[in-house]
Amino acid sequence: MSTLKYPALFHFQLLVCLVLCVGCQQGQSTEAVADSNSPVKSTSEKNVPAISGPLPTKVSSPEDNPTTAAKVELGKKLFFDPRLSLTGTVSCNSCHNVMEGGDDGRPSSMGIHGRIGPRNAPTVWNSVFQTSQFWDGRALSLEEQAKGPMVAAPEMGMPDHNKAMERIAAIPGYRTAFAKVFGKEDSVTLENAVKAIAAFERTLITPDSAYDRYVGGNHGALTESQIRGMQLFDSTGCTECHSGPAFNGWKMDATDPLFNEFPRYADSKLVTRYGLAKDLGRFEVTKQAEDKHQFKVPTLRNITITAPYFHNGAVNSLPEAVRLMAESELDVELSDKEVTDIVAFLTALEGEFPQITLPRLPSRAGESILEDQEPAKTNE
Repeated sequence: MSTLKYPALFHFQLLVCLVLCVGCQQGQSTEAVADSNSPVKSTSEKNVPAISGPLPTKVSSPEDNPTTAAKVELGKKLFFDPRLSLTGTVSCNSCHNVMEGGDDGRPSSMGIHGRIGPRNAPTVWNSVFQTSQFWDGRALSLEEQAKGPMVAAPEMGMPDHNKAMERIAAIPGYRTAFAKVFGKEDSVTLENAVKAIAAFERTLITPDSAYDRYVGGNHGALTESQIRGMQLFDSTGCTECHSGPAFNGWKMDATDPLFNEFPRYADSKLVTRYGLAKDLGRFEVTKQAEDKHQFKVPTLRNITITAPYFHNGAVNSLPEAVRLMAESELDVELSDKEVTDIVAFLTALEGEFPQITLPRLPSRAGESILEDQEPAKTNE
């Protein structure tokens, strides 16, 4: 068994779990409810606690950016278009590959000229179920986030946003598409471009995981190991941060950004081994001492396909990531069997991915929009 040194904060969670188990033995049952004030719900058939409701299958859009099919299609084209980068080599999809885990599988992403960024690329899948974007939460919306990479030196590297929009406006097909979506001829603007990209990203949700089916009443959807892992995930204290349907603290209609200290127990040998205390997190944005080592809580949806893990991408193995989180955040040492069960539960969070067809990007006949590009050197 694990060595548990529960902080007082977790005593209530443990008590709730024990009370529920007593209720199970007495044959009490309630139907799973997707929206409740309680962080713990019960299922009707097996009476095994479910720690959250299902992932929503529909996403609302902001009043100033209503979703339309034409806008989503335009946003998809921009998302896949490398011409938004200085060298014409890096698109949004380069670092957030929606053909796989929504990330790029690298410890840190590679931008123009092979430049390496300072942090691991978070997944774009289910990013709409977050109240802030980037590891340090410096963008409060998908629209705001989409502006950053275009002009970030290690990413797309454009000198400024105006230059990026001049590139797009130089393509007749884009001018036509922007006019169709936004209703006027002169509509190729930064604000409209990021609205379109965000509209596409709001379609990137993955409901109907095994866990969601379990919460919905199919109690055969989880294995015994996954059920044990779910119980351990709750009783050990993981739900202090990884709660809610996206397992990142997000709640329906929430707007306030959420951050948590990481690592909390910096003297852990695993923290030292993987250099996890070097990054000061949100402090780099606010310069406020209380924000040192504060990070956005990442979603655990599809966590099985987004390795490597953590803000520096230093951990390649999901079992190692689980062990590290227990030690660095909860001061808990898990046994090998407990790690295996929690990892089994996390595999149940991989949802159904929507079908995405690659877009046909508009071009400019007989003329490149990439200025001052040197020709390829011949091999001698």
